[in-house]
Amino acid sequence: MAIRTFGPNAVDWEERVDLDRLRRERLARLNEALNASELGALLSFDFANIRYMSSTHIGTWAMDKLIRFALLVRGGEPIVWDFGSAARHHQLYNPWLDYSDGKGGPPTGARAGISTLRGAFHPEAGIAEDVATKIATELREHGLAGEPLGVDLAEMPVLMALRAQGIDVVDGQQVFLRARRTKTADEISLLAQACAMVDAAYEELYGFLRPGVRENECVGLVSKVLYDLGSEYVEGVNAISGERCSPHPHVYSDRLIRPGDPAFFDILHSHLGYRTCYYRTFAAGSASSAQRDAYLRCREYMDEAISLVRPGATTADIVQVWPRAEEFGFPDETAAFALQYGHGVGLSIWEKPIFSRLVSLDHPEVLEEGMVFALETYWPAKDGWSAARIEEELVVTADGCEVITKFPAEELLVAGRKYWTVGGELNTRREAQSHLNTRRDNGAR
Repeated sequence: MAIRTFGPNAVDWEERVDLDRLRRERLARLNEALNASELGALLSFDFANIRYMSSTHIGTWAMDKLIRFALLVRGGEPIVWDFGSAARHHQLYNPWLDYSDGKGGPPTGARAGISTLRGAFHPEAGIAEDVATKIATELREHGLAGEPLGVDLAEMPVLMALRAQGIDVVDGQQVFLRARRTKTADEISLLAQACAMVDAAYEELYGFLRPGVRENECVGLVSKVLYDLGSEYVEGVNAISGERCSPHPHVYSDRLIRPGDPAFFDILHSHLGYRTCYYRTFAAGSASSAQRDAYLRCREYMDEAISLVRPGATTADIVQVWPRAEEFGFPDETAAFALQYGHGVGLSIWEKPIFSRLVSLDHPEVLEEGMVFALETYWPAKDGWSAARIEEELVVTADGCEVITKFPAEELLVAGRKYWTVGGELNTRREAQSHLNTRRDNGAR
């Protein structure tokens, strides 16, 4: 059955995304992963993990500050310590964090608290020690002071302060990623909505792309479309054109797009926290035979991979159909990393499973129903400067998979106006240098 794409509004006449169910099921999965581990509790400073655990969000400005933290103890409820008045906002508007039932019971799970702000606070201000004291107090109250505490990431002063409290600090990121490995029905709906918004951005971009526009203008256009549609955060738009396609620089510039250029784009944004990673390649006005050949090769690797995706298959099965690094000009898999690649997509875009010849052949992961991930392929053209890039997001179903990135990609799309000559329409498969398309240079006269 096709994965449905609902409108983002709430309606009374159709069951759409159920946000209460989303919160309950995410926390249930995290509790299940914690209970299956050797840990007594999980402490998070990671923005996405805090959201998964507590369903709180204070804006993307805080994503890189390491200033918030949240704790889940075995058998307990989440507690989030948050920035300034954000904690008060949670107390007023996040009833799922109030465990008092209005009877003066346990303190609310939304509290004011602050961490070390990436070292900006004076080291002697005691902020790290205050964080550790708060955590140690909770662990002692729950009888878990002697159990390992899993932490996803932390600044060194906080880590040392936790150890000074006698807490055994270990890696907790794997427990978070185990919980987030497969997605609930509501998470899949939100991921499909996020992809639909990028479909719309590509529709506008296809109409806009032509010789004379700059890569940064394309970034601006895509960002406007997404924010107009309600995107929470446009993380980035990789806009790469012309000879910048090989090697892939992974960053846009102010380059002017020229006739006959290849141009590929990666659109990364967040809809209610759920992310996209979604590449498409276009040709501006026309494409050379080398560019089309590269695109077909890129597409072939993608289609072979998709045909293998089903529950029980492994990441090793997928990467085996992709070329080795040496086959497309790189000395080893580290140098070619992320060009023939796959990664889980959810509240972040670096989730399990990972698909790469660098790790997947020796450490394969089994695909499961409900996983959502992106597969991305790349192929450099034989002209030495252009290349093709495609990325599809897939949901693993009971008997295969479904692709939720739907902007057309089965063939290389040519954007921009058509040109007419005295002999008729100018061929869209042509070399960018006109003299290479004449009869003389084709050897016909």
